[in-house]
Amino acid sequence: MQHWPNLRQRLRSTQVLIRFGVRLVILAAFASSGSIGFNQSLMALCWMAAVLCAAIACIRRDRLLDHDLNHWDEVVAYGALCALTRSLG
Repeated sequence: MQHWPNLRQRLRSTQVLIRFGVRLVILAAFASSGSIGFNQSLMALCWMAAVLCAAIACIRRDRLLDHDLNHWDEVVAYGALCALTRSLG
């Protein structure tokens, strides 16, 4: 029965990765229609997504540096994308 906790953690991490990918596609679609340019729009949207994920992580009391992925990992990923788009623009 040791396989069940690992399977549960993998499913959670997979759900987080899929959620991140779907959000990123939606953010890119909205950024492409922005009037201030794609880079600046994507940077602003990634920043807002990072703030939203941090708020959700606090509300849900997600643990920082947990074994499976959670909203805090999304905060880091959106922050990295925000920094990347800032350096490119």
